[in-house]
Amino acid sequence: MAVDLLLGLQWGDEGKGKIVDVLTSKYNIIARFQGGPNAGHTLVFNGKKHVLHTIPSGIFHENKTNLVGNGVVIDPVIFKKELDKLEEQNVDYRKSLLISRKAHIILPTHRLLDAASEASKGKAKIGSTLKGIGPTYMDKTGRNGIRVGDIELADWKDKYRTLADKHEAMIAFYNVDVQYDLQELESEFFKSIEILKSLKFIDSEEYLHQAQKRGESILAEGAQGSLLDIDFGTYPFVTSSNTTAAGACTGLGIAPNKIGEVFGIFKAYTTRVGSGPFPTELFDEDGETMGRVGNEFGATTGRPRRCGWLDLVALRYACQINGVTQLIMMKGDVLSGFKTLKVCTAYNYKGDTIHHLPFNIEEENVTPIYTEMKGWNADLTEMTEASQMPKPLMDYIKFLEKELEIPITIVSVGPDRKQTIIR
Repeated sequence: MAVDLLLGLQWGDEGKGKIVDVLTSKYNIIARFQGGPNAGHTLVFNGKKHVLHTIPSGIFHENKTNLVGNGVVIDPVIFKKELDKLEEQNVDYRKSLLISRKAHIILPTHRLLDAASEASKGKAKIGSTLKGIGPTYMDKTGRNGIRVGDIELADWKDKYRTLADKHEAMIAFYNVDVQYDLQELESEFFKSIEILKSLKFIDSEEYLHQAQKRGESILAEGAQGSLLDIDFGTYPFVTSSNTTAAGACTGLGIAPNKIGEVFGIFKAYTTRVGSGPFPTELFDEDGETMGRVGNEFGATTGRPRRCGWLDLVALRYACQINGVTQLIMMKGDVLSGFKTLKVCTAYNYKGDTIHHLPFNIEEENVTPIYTEMKGWNADLTEMTEASQMPKPLMDYIKFLEKELEIPITIVSVGPDRKQTIIR
């Protein structure tokens, strides 16, 4: 049976957690395929907000399997905190949560190394979440990493010590002021490792292969967004993994010809956390209103998100590289009240008008070209059917569908799982 993918099409924070939660009832297995605790997937239901960082967003549904795939990097300390919160809500995760043995583990020294590296960059910092993601993926590609399966082996602590000692030498090389007590950090880390070991580890690629043969339905859940992809994002202001559809194949061991629907999620406007180019960014009252009404603060870092108009050049690019088959528009309710909306449909790139994403989109090279549209002034949050949506919103949706040549099948009109309109 085909595996469906769910991906973010912007710089992350598109609302993937909510939509996975909404779609989970249709699937047997929800599988995270990349990223780590730098992700923050927010779910709202029954009047409560829940934030997940590593655990798949289907965990709150009974009789669903949630798999942390081989492409994910796991911080045992943060993972334990997530498990503790699930226990507080009486979620029986032990029978529904599986961990790939090939997933890599974030060590305490990975986080310290991340902080030292970022501090050494000064004004050129990339806006890392300082969760140790980059150094962990570096060890993975450098063939030094420690994987979940390693902690089942008798000599894994020797391997840990060798790698941690190497990291401390690297931290000293950066020659920046990073204060830490490694012994204290290790105490919490090793306690969390024991909790991790109490969960079920599997050879995930074989598990998913057999599940497909049995006809079970699988939804692959991405983290971050396509414009943060290590290869196709706005490098170097990107994450350290493949956030695009290709990452689902390598992050879960799924063959490309087994991919079915590709759900692409985007906001009705654009946001970005941290450093990096952002052609449609707003520094005026409109941008402030988007941030305030949209509650645009990072679920992982708490940092305020930069806000701007929808960038169709970047969105079209993300749709192309992912092979998106269905679009899901989030936060249409946030744009209620704007008399006029702007959509970037092309760039002025070094004097030429272009419609594709060029190699460099820094502001000295790119000026957005906008199409203006009539806004709407209606409370969308109580609407349950597409027929209730105001005409200017429908015109906005139809315009985007025409430009992108992909149907928008779901429109989110609020944070709760009930505030979702199926078109």
